[in-house]
Order: sequence, then structure tokens, then C-alpha cells
Amino acid sequence: MCSLTMINVDFSLAIALYIFIFLNAVLIAWLFSKKQKDKDLTLDPRFIWFCSICTYTYINTKEEVISICPRCGNYNKK
Repeated sequence: MCSLTMINVDFSLAIALYIFIFLNAVLIAWLFSKKQKDKDLTLDPRFIWFCSICTYTYINTKEEVISICPRCGNYNKK
């Protein structure tokens, strides 16, 4: 006849193991999602504008010839 023995685990140890496994799963999921986001992020140089008055560098995604600086309000041309 087969005798089954049970492993005795204290309640606080079971909670600690559960939290440890859960936090590791969240950490691994976060690392994989962060790597995916880094790959998708690109910036086209044609959207980078430089203000000739206040020397502020800003991003304007509208494809226009003239852009307004968000800092000083100066009109800038590519």
C-alpha cells in the first residue's frame, strides 16, 4: 500500500512564498513590456524644431513649414 506524506508548511511561509512568486512574475512581465516599448519608440528628425530666439528645442509633429515655439512664441522656419 502506498503511503502519502504531506509537506507541512507554516501559514506565514506559504504567504511569503506566494508574495515572492507573484512579485517575480510582475517583475518579469514589466521587464518584457519595457523592452517592447523601447523598440517601438523612434523620433523622426523632421519633427525636431530649434527656436532661433530662445534656443529651445521642441517637438512639433505637424508637417508645417513654420512652427511656433512653445516657450517664447517666436515663429520658426525649417
